[in-house]
Amino acid sequence: MEIVRLVFVANLLLLLPILLHSTSAYNVGDPVPLFVNKIGPLHNPSETYKYYELAFCRPDQVLEERESIGEVLNGDRLANALYDLKFAVNKTRAVNCQQKLNKQDISKFRDAIKNDFYYQMYYDDLPLWAFIGKVEDENWTSDSKGPKYYLFTHVQFDALYNGNQVVEIHALSDPNHVLDITDDIDVTIDFTYSIFWNETSIPYRNRMERYLAASSLPILQQTHWFSFVNSIVIVIMLTGLLVVLFTRHLKNDLRKWSIGDEDEEKEVGWKYLHGDVLRCPTNLPLFCAVLGCGTQLLTMIFILFVLAFLGISYPHSHGSLSNSIFISYLLTSAVSGYISSSFCIQYSETGQETSTLLTGTLFLGPFLFTAFILNTLAAYFNVTAALPLGTIFIIILIYTLVAIPLLVLGGVVGKRNKYDIQCSPVAKKSPREIPFLAWYRRTPAQMFIGGLLPFSAIVLELHNLCATVWGYKVYTSLGVLFVTILILVLLTVMISVGLTYFQLVVEDHDWWWRSVLRGGSTAIFMFCYCVYFYYKSNMSGILQACFFFGYSFCMCYAFFLVLGALSFRASLIFVRRIYHAVKSE
Repeated sequence: MEIVRLVFVANLLLLLPILLHSTSAYNVGDPVPLFVNKIGPLHNPSETYKYYELAFCRPDQVLEERESIGEVLNGDRLANALYDLKFAVNKTRAVNCQQKLNKQDISKFRDAIKNDFYYQMYYDDLPLWAFIGKVEDENWTSDSKGPKYYLFTHVQFDALYNGNQVVEIHALSDPNHVLDITDDIDVTIDFTYSIFWNETSIPYRNRMERYLAASSLPILQQTHWFSFVNSIVIVIMLTGLLVVLFTRHLKNDLRKWSIGDEDEEKEVGWKYLHGDVLRCPTNLPLFCAVLGCGTQLLTMIFILFVLAFLGISYPHSHGSLSNSIFISYLLTSAVSGYISSSFCIQYSETGQETSTLLTGTLFLGPFLFTAFILNTLAAYFNVTAALPLGTIFIIILIYTLVAIPLLVLGGVVGKRNKYDIQCSPVAKKSPREIPFLAWYRRTPAQMFIGGLLPFSAIVLELHNLCATVWGYKVYTSLGVLFVTILILVLLTVMISVGLTYFQLVVEDHDWWWRSVLRGGSTAIFMFCYCVYFYYKSNMSGILQACFFFGYSFCMCYAFFLVLGALSFRASLIFVRRIYHAVKSE
């Protein structure tokens, strides 16, 4: 109950931002906060730079906005701007500044345009994007001397309001107002802007829905339906297989055992393993750490879905999603400590400290190592993904003061709340010898089967998820993603139970680690697909490649722990039930 209370407190703390958040209301002519954020190439979402790295109009004193940890983790670097966009006040061809561009500035702008750079701003917490310039290929130019590079010098803002609140805003670069920067020459140019306001009936609470519109496109809806049908067919087939397994084979096995006929008993090999099937697994502390980390991450995923359904965390929300991930991981540390310690105490009076220590480092260790390498690389390239030293110190301090005590507290509570996991005592000091197994009954073959079937059911949604994470639009809806996760969990559980039974039938009692590996093997297929996705995308460069593969590895590793823990739990419940029936006989 203590752990449940901790998770409940975590939900309350994560709900706190929306409870404290107040909507912004303005009168006509009131200033509305606008912040410039970052620039970067369209196809490399991790390669972003500060807005004023290019020679845009800048204030006399650039003031960087104080940001939350989530915003910094998201790579946001907000700063003030010269744009004067007052509420419900139209402007036409207003001069932002007169800028003198030298050859170096021209060269930077030309390289940015060549790589399809965009810029991002926030107006009343609404994100908006626009391109910096355009390229005209030599086939479109009259002199045929090569491509021409044009810098947009005018931006038009189209804003919508409802009552006294900003509902929507767009930024459009005007192709009729451009500067030819093909040649490196000094030039003086006026950067201008316009803003036009129109009233709308869209309520303020729905103003973020347009950023989710990509997931409702007809072609994507058809893809979602095809994915659902594919998943449902696989679920029905596996359900039928398990029904046959339970209604025919298991009942026949129990009937043969209850009859007591010696010839028939020889056919029921799994029942002879009742003294070995719940024997302590090898490397118990590591095994407990896998269960603890997997359960923690599963709890965190559940919390994130709750927050998303409540509207607290959503894409393009000023780092709130990163904030939610960070806080939920900290507060669910108690869950991992509890699960690890409570499982370890069933088989050993000592070793809980080791399992708790492994739990705290099993996922976080590889993740921090990957993050350190990526942060060093980001600092070398001077991109906004590089975390400042102050932010790193704050994250370490918060983890030390919050996560570690909760991890230890969960371990102490788990050690004191011992429950009986075994349904039959281990009668033999030495384990029963495992007979020679055919190749299709060994771990690699079972991992292939256990991973391929769930992966085939989620591959289409995995593609949409990758396009969402590494793109600029949301290609999968929250409800579809939630149902996909449920299908993945259901398939993992069913396959784990079926393969565990087929393993026990041939008198192989070493099912503990194998259930974890075949459940987590879906993550291996997921990572392979991520590799395929990268090479089919337009992403390029060493920086983007490192960020893509680094974070894809961490995501797939997290799914390995989650699905491995789920697979084991399902197999454990199945084993306890069938051997409890044998014991009753």
